[in-house]
Amino acid sequence: MRSRYAGHPFTTPTDEIEAALEDVSIPTLLLSLVHITGDPRFIREFKPMGIFLNEVQGFMSEEDKARARAAALPVLAEYRDRGCPEPEPLSLELIREMMDWAACEHVTDDYLPLILEEMDLDGADPRRPAALPTESAAKLPVLVVGCGESGLLAGIRLKQANIPFTIVEKNAGPGGTWWENSYPGARVDVANHFYCYSFEPNNDWTHFFAEQYELRDYFTQVMNKHGLTEHIRWSTEVVEAEWNDADGLWSVSLRGPDGQTSTIAARAVLTAVGQLNRPSIPEFDGADTFEGPSFHSAAWDHSVDLTGKRVALIGAGASGFQIAPAIAGQVEKLTVFQRTAQWMFPNPMYHDEVGDGVRWAMRHLPFYGRWYRFLVLWPGADKGLDAAEGDPDYADQDYAVSDINAAARMMFAQWITSQVGEGPNSQELLDKVLPDYPATGKRTLQDNGSWLQTLQRDNVELVRTPIQKITPHGVVTQDGVTHQADVIVYATGFRHTDVLWPLKVIGRNGIDLHRMWGSRPYAYLGITVPGFPNFFIIYGPGTHLAHGGSLIFQSELQMRYVGQCLQRLAQENLHSVEPTADAATEWHQRTQTKIKKMVWSHPAVKHSYFKNADGEIHTVSPWRLNEYWAAVRQPDWSQFVLRQ
Repeated sequence: MRSRYAGHPFTTPTDEIEAALEDVSIPTLLLSLVHITGDPRFIREFKPMGIFLNEVQGFMSEEDKARARAAALPVLAEYRDRGCPEPEPLSLELIREMMDWAACEHVTDDYLPLILEEMDLDGADPRRPAALPTESAAKLPVLVVGCGESGLLAGIRLKQANIPFTIVEKNAGPGGTWWENSYPGARVDVANHFYCYSFEPNNDWTHFFAEQYELRDYFTQVMNKHGLTEHIRWSTEVVEAEWNDADGLWSVSLRGPDGQTSTIAARAVLTAVGQLNRPSIPEFDGADTFEGPSFHSAAWDHSVDLTGKRVALIGAGASGFQIAPAIAGQVEKLTVFQRTAQWMFPNPMYHDEVGDGVRWAMRHLPFYGRWYRFLVLWPGADKGLDAAEGDPDYADQDYAVSDINAAARMMFAQWITSQVGEGPNSQELLDKVLPDYPATGKRTLQDNGSWLQTLQRDNVELVRTPIQKITPHGVVTQDGVTHQADVIVYATGFRHTDVLWPLKVIGRNGIDLHRMWGSRPYAYLGITVPGFPNFFIIYGPGTHLAHGGSLIFQSELQMRYVGQCLQRLAQENLHSVEPTADAATEWHQRTQTKIKKMVWSHPAVKHSYFKNADGEIHTVSPWRLNEYWAAVRQPDWSQFVLRQ
């Protein structure tokens, strides 16, 4: 059987192939040619100058790119004329050479297994679970909380494992954050050809960083393809889950769309609710007196026409950063209230459409999509962690935490300064938008210039003075200035540190999970919690990726781990599985030791959704992707209590 990544045979005329080649990533094209011919000359005769996040041409000169296209055209025409046979498998030695060539550095042995698994060149889906015998699987009904990217993934893997399951979703459709966040300008900030399931790539993205509606549609298509709808209860919220030790079952209370409550029993509960799905709205004095429409960005009121309105946008983090450019040309006046300036990563591709030539290559050229995934994965993986790790010997800790961090700050500062220009108000604007804390200390935003262009519009004002109160007709800042508004949009983020809130979870002996955690949530490997048998968390505490990778990638690793735990439960008909208290404590302590050395913990970073009220961080992962991959590759059963 032909590998699903070997490309669909094509009969494309030569002139159309030539036109397509003007659109493609040349390094990716050359890697595909090696597969087609088995000849490594295509990577030995051409050399990228470097690799950088969202720079998929390898900084190759126009002359070299033209030379590569010229070399590719007769090869592709001849391949077409031969009927596009499936290429012969390449040796591991050659694949490693191709990786090193594409990465412009040596891909070390500690990353190789992860990368080979993620690329899945043979199309085997190596993270797919084995199917359990029906008799043993039937004894293990699983309840999944949430139908976002991780809940859908859970459903796919449980179905493949033959394990019965029910997914409960509070929304009316799938996608989680990509169902809820339909505000103007909403789009992903991880390159889409990586921000999709490894086993369900999408060759038809219309943008390199897709807008909300396209992500919502992608998850809907995946759900339908895998036949999950019959397992999902829509517009239903899990209110409470309580463990019954005598029966070895979870009793789960649900609130349906009609407001009525019901109960469902499950041998295991798997939460897949995310950490950025419960809106956080500050309690401003007078907010309830405002006479115009007001709403959170995650609950955008599309019935409100902003045309010609005075809009107060409270918050300018990731959501506000996208909203402002999208609405500025429509409104009469846009007043943006921002507590803290944000560091921005230059990304010229952020709003770019995927050209027809790229989509053609994705569909037809052998392994083009796999290698393009590598090109966006590698520089967006742990390179960000290099700049986030602190060097205690670095001289000016107020400015940066290491030489690499200082270099990142200089690059980001130059990017911001270059956009402000030298106009009459440029210094005033620069003082407002240039952060005063080390680079990458908070979530770094993807920027193609649209943010600062928006702030320099005549009808846009950036206000950094804190808000004192809200009146019936606008917002009053602490300097006594009233900012008139017809509409207020709260782009104020989410209750990120309140992991699993407001779900109530009662474990063995009546232990309340949130009471046990307090403001310091923890879980062994971010997945399991002592005292809570057969309870699993996808995207749990200590697993938020602030330095690279993608949450879909992270979820795939975690779900494989959960699946192995469920397999053992079913195969041995165990009563329960849970981590030891020592295992969870030791993992939490190790994580905290690393977190405190990272730039995210820097005292100058005062307003960060990573930090709890005490300024501590318990939700973010400080681990390199290969380290976490190795940790969750398979369970270490010595760290668990298994009960018959």
